[in-house]
Amino acid sequence: MSGKFVVGYDGSEAARRALDFAIERAAAQGGAVLIAHVLEWSPYSFLTPTELEERHKRRREELERAETALMAPVVKEASGKGAEIESVIRYGRIAEVLCEIARENGAGQIFIGRNGHSAWGARVFGSVASALVQTAPVPCTIVP
Repeated sequence: MSGKFVVGYDGSEAARRALDFAIERAAAQGGAVLIAHVLEWSPYSFLTPTELEERHKRRREELERAETALMAPVVKEASGKGAEIESVIRYGRIAEVLCEIARENGAGQIFIGRNGHSAWGARVFGSVASALVQTAPVPCTIVP
């Protein structure tokens, strides 16, 4: 099994628990953690060229905000805890993209947090976790 773990991260407390859990395991094995943030994005083929350009501009702005406000601080905080830390931000369906990232990086496991205390958490846990455990190319750990 690879010493690299992918952690789905959205800034929530549940995601933070999953990240901390993965870092502990990676540090114990001398491994690495790839923190992955997925921005949900659906392509619209019926937009005009002007609308598409505006949408691509907003997409670039979202990527920059996610890197600055979410990923850079968590990477800085997670570094120095005994595991190599990397990050990636992508667009798409969360479970599918996490599986792609795991395949592309030769990851040995995927970690996500579970937050069942809100409608959002229930939606994410129900759809992302279910999809991951059914389609992931590697074992998945859902951290409570």
